[in-house]
Amino acid sequence: GETRRHREREREREIASPGQPAHARAAMGKLHTISRGYRHGTRNKYAKKYRTKGMPGTSRYMATFKRGDYVDIVVDSSVQSGMPFSFYHGRTGVVFNVNRNALGVEVTKVVGNRQLRKRLHVNIAHLRKSRCNEGFLKRVKDSDQKKRDAKLQGQSVSVKRQPEGPKDMKIVQSTGEDVEVLAPLPFIENYF
Repeated sequence: GETRRHREREREREIASPGQPAHARAAMGKLHTISRGYRHGTRNKYAKKYRTKGMPGTSRYMATFKRGDYVDIVVDSSVQSGMPFSFYHGRTGVVFNVNRNALGVEVTKVVGNRQLRKRLHVNIAHLRKSRCNEGFLKRVKDSDQKKRDAKLQGQSVSVKRQPEGPKDMKIVQSTGEDVEVLAPLPFIENYF
């Protein structure tokens, strides 16, 4: 009785999906391969912001870059030519070469316990001038001006940045009535 019922069930399964034994069909599991293409994991990273779809404007191509300039790599997904690998999206590098419509950019990358200097050529559409050293350049300009002014007056001036240090001391005045001494309440044992 039991074996016949088991055989009938096997026959029904064989009709439903022929060509494979029942135990193989049960243990198949995940059938699709995990795709690891060149642009995998960039659905949100390369997505364009709201109302910025389409090709970049001409002013993006009119910017002048020179060797030694700091540039930010921000991938524009509407331009596929000269697109850097997704790791470099959002990173800052230094221009080491200027071509007709691409720039050579040197970026640092931490691999294990060392820092590599990676050189890549990137289309101008994926680059914008960095503002990372604006503060430094402003400080240099200001300190040069201070030195010039001090030299005219025959003085020497220190343009080094000094740490802020602790706040100045101050004495708090008060009358006797304002002082309120806080003390904890006495501990009273009660065993009921």
